[in-house]
Amino acid sequence: MPLSAGPLGMPAGAMGGAVGPMSLRELLLAATAAAEGSGAAAAGDEEVCVVGIFGKTALQLCSEKAALVSTVCDRQVFPLFEDDPELADDAPEQECDPSTKDYNQLQAYYSQENRVLYLVLTSICDTPQLLRACGDLAAAENRQNGPGHPSGGPSPLPHAEAHEFWKHQEKLHCLSLLYLFSVCHILLLVHPTCSFDITYDRVFRALDGLRQKVLPSLKAAIKDCPVGKEWKLNCRPCPPRLLFLFQLNGALKVDPLPGRGQDPCSHLEKPPPKKHSPKRRLQHALEDQIYRIFRKSRVLTNQSINCLFTVPANQAFVYIVAGGAQDGNDPVAMLLDQLRSNCTMRETDSLLAPTLSGSRRYQMMRHGRQQLSFHAESSSSSSSSSGQLVDCTLKEFLWQHVELVLSKKGFDDSVGRNPQPSHFELPTYQKWVAAALKLYEVTIEGKDDDPTSLTGELSSKIMSSIKVLEGYLDIDTKFSENRCQKALPMAHSAYQSNLPHNYTMTVHKNQLAQALRVYSQHARGPAFHKYAMQLNEDCYKFWSNGHQLCEERSLTDQHCVHKFHLLPKAGEKPEADRNPPVLYHNSRARSTGACNCGRKQAPRDDPFDIKAANYDFYQLLEEKCCGKLEHINFPVFQPSTPDPAPARDESSPAPPEGEIEKLKEKEPQTQGESTGLSLALSLGQSTGSLGTYPPDTQGGGDNTESHGQSGDSKSEKRPSLVDRQASTVEYLPGMLHSNCPKGLLPKFSSWSLVKLGPAKAYNFHTGLDQQGFIPGTNYLMPWDIVIRTRTEDEGDLDTNSWPAPNKAVPGKRSAVVMGRGRRRDDIARAFVGFEYEDARGRRFMCSGPDKVMKVMGGGPKESAIKALNSDMPLYILSSTQGRGLKPHYAQFMRLFVVVPDAPLQITLTPQVQPGPPPCPVFYPEKQEITLPSDGLWVLRFPYAYVTERGPCFPPKESQQLMSYKVLRGILKAITQ
Repeated sequence: MPLSAGPLGMPAGAMGGAVGPMSLRELLLAATAAAEGSGAAAAGDEEVCVVGIFGKTALQLCSEKAALVSTVCDRQVFPLFEDDPELADDAPEQECDPSTKDYNQLQAYYSQENRVLYLVLTSICDTPQLLRACGDLAAAENRQNGPGHPSGGPSPLPHAEAHEFWKHQEKLHCLSLLYLFSVCHILLLVHPTCSFDITYDRVFRALDGLRQKVLPSLKAAIKDCPVGKEWKLNCRPCPPRLLFLFQLNGALKVDPLPGRGQDPCSHLEKPPPKKHSPKRRLQHALEDQIYRIFRKSRVLTNQSINCLFTVPANQAFVYIVAGGAQDGNDPVAMLLDQLRSNCTMRETDSLLAPTLSGSRRYQMMRHGRQQLSFHAESSSSSSSSSGQLVDCTLKEFLWQHVELVLSKKGFDDSVGRNPQPSHFELPTYQKWVAAALKLYEVTIEGKDDDPTSLTGELSSKIMSSIKVLEGYLDIDTKFSENRCQKALPMAHSAYQSNLPHNYTMTVHKNQLAQALRVYSQHARGPAFHKYAMQLNEDCYKFWSNGHQLCEERSLTDQHCVHKFHLLPKAGEKPEADRNPPVLYHNSRARSTGACNCGRKQAPRDDPFDIKAANYDFYQLLEEKCCGKLEHINFPVFQPSTPDPAPARDESSPAPPEGEIEKLKEKEPQTQGESTGLSLALSLGQSTGSLGTYPPDTQGGGDNTESHGQSGDSKSEKRPSLVDRQASTVEYLPGMLHSNCPKGLLPKFSSWSLVKLGPAKAYNFHTGLDQQGFIPGTNYLMPWDIVIRTRTEDEGDLDTNSWPAPNKAVPGKRSAVVMGRGRRRDDIARAFVGFEYEDARGRRFMCSGPDKVMKVMGGGPKESAIKALNSDMPLYILSSTQGRGLKPHYAQFMRLFVVVPDAPLQITLTPQVQPGPPPCPVFYPEKQEITLPSDGLWVLRFPYAYVTERGPCFPPKESQQLMSYKVLRGILKAITQ
């Protein structure tokens, strides 16, 4: 505890002369050191009465407690302006945590002529210490927030932390009070108003409980001190007598007594006063009130030996200090008034000056200032000339109790039929110092001592017993905890209302927010944050204890329906009975899809990774349908090391071979809040991929390759420069798009290009003969391509001769509209179809953006030029909606192209943007593909689009479908 005082004076002789106030610790140490020297025994044998002063002060600079000692001792003991003791401390101590600091100070002053030792306790109940504590808190906040705090200043402490700080200081104040109640004979409770503070009843009950709790530790501390047996047994010289001092502060107007030079007969014209003055009647009323309160709360009982303190039965224990009219003025103004008054002394004052006792300076100040906080009225008789009893002075009030101590009569304050006498001991100065020093070490100073020492062990026991005070002092926290505990069940009910058995983190957070709203409506006080954290923990435990749903989403944005589970490792079988279970992801959503060529349909599970969505499902149908068709394969990653690594993510164990039909076993690459346990599989880590295929060349319309599983190629050319630069060590863990790093290829292709047959395999009048097409929507749109060839007549013409009649000039009609005087051989007709497929397997062609084809018979009349020159939507509303309110979307899945047997080249450059910007553009591993002539080709688009940041989910209801598009320019025709 930081202890300091005003000007320090070392004791005279062994016990210290009346030189000035000093800290109690310095007084005890100085007296102990002086007792060890010579000549200390004679001075230390003087018996002393110990008077303790505590309480609250008003909001003013001067301390009423210090003025009280000055008034009783009839001299200026304490300085009018106290220096801030914190300014003398070192810099490191200033930066200590305020929560661990003790703002209680004990100052001592020994009046050797009266044999009275005054102990003054200053705490946060006094204005200087309160300002110091608030300043330290503000400095700590500034250090914590720093100069760049967004608010421009220190942010206030949270309510719970600030409450804890002030309650901790209140507990330390109780420890200092316990010390005073253990070493003093008389205690003065000072209060700045004329009404009793009822909170003292709670404080005294708390002190009584704390004293009973720590009594064994206090006995052990003073067992070797040279004091009496009763003192060692009860850990105090006697049950202290408690006196109360109140200050009016203008609440009750009291006329001052006739001063010097005034005619006492000037008051005779007023009505005769009552026997007791108003101040004395107020004192009697307060005594009755205080006694009844303490008796009702059992603070005072019949046997004084069992009480924390006593009050006299036949003596006054309440004194009211009647302040003057200028109370509360600035001390500087008061000093200036005294200076003027002292410089203009009257003749009567000069005659009375020799009769003044005590310090002349203090007497002169008292003469000119009747507004001292605690002043002694001068009276030489017990009654005035008017017959009214004259109030006693403060010194007379206090000295009637001090004399009982110095005369060794003690206090006989027990009441009842069989009162038990209480013990009393008047110690010598040195004996009191010995006992007081031991108690000081264990109750106040020993909090930071070594716990292994005796003092440290007793101090730790006392500090552990301080929790007894919480039930008495911290009423706010007790009420707040009761209130918050009642609000917790309501918040738990709000959290668990309308909950499924298993739910995701998003549902958990939404329910927790609802529970916190209900909790905040009912919970109040400093315990609010503590129980809010408990509510958060309780809800999390409830969710994680068997109610946690798997956080993984499928590539169609459907949640896995399993509760929290692990994924099977390589060669491991699913085990639903384990905790947590080992299962593959499954959303229980199924759809119907067609194979690469579109001739066969099959049901498919909702995919959770890109390989299951864009490769495994179609590879499974390859064996049943498309395996014997001609393919144009896209370049894929060709490893040169046995352990190739992905470009960014670490490789994971592959799923078991031979279970490719379980499309739900793969792990998606998502950005959701998935757990680390569920990320056992990453993109493309399967051994079920196709074999190695030689890369296709960029040109060459006649370059065809057989199916990849055969492994042999009909004609193979040297790979292009881009293919030769592809990495053979790192592969792309996803799909190829515009934001991918250059030189990386995936381990499998998400695209497929298949030849259904020659050009004549398509019948313009009947359309495609495949499953799932809605009637009238299975037709391809014609695409007439102008072929610039020269006729036989044009070849025989001489360019220098005049043209024959009805003959056109060569080169003049190359840009005329087709079919107008031209030969049929000048036009080559191709066919193009944009196929969409929904989750139910229903397929249809679109003749333009947002326009579903509908042909009644005879083939479509609309040309494909408009569709080829427009951005086609990737998703479109299905032509047949269900009964629900949720719309069904159909996805662009295939592009059918009939390349005629003509001297032209058709180049395929598919580009897909599956979302609004900044979504990248996806394209195959070969960006430009030249389709060989005389063939019906099918380009199958990916079922799902995934980047390194996660999947591009299908559009929601509120999103614009045109943001998901297949870019224009997908087909280009070049004549030869």
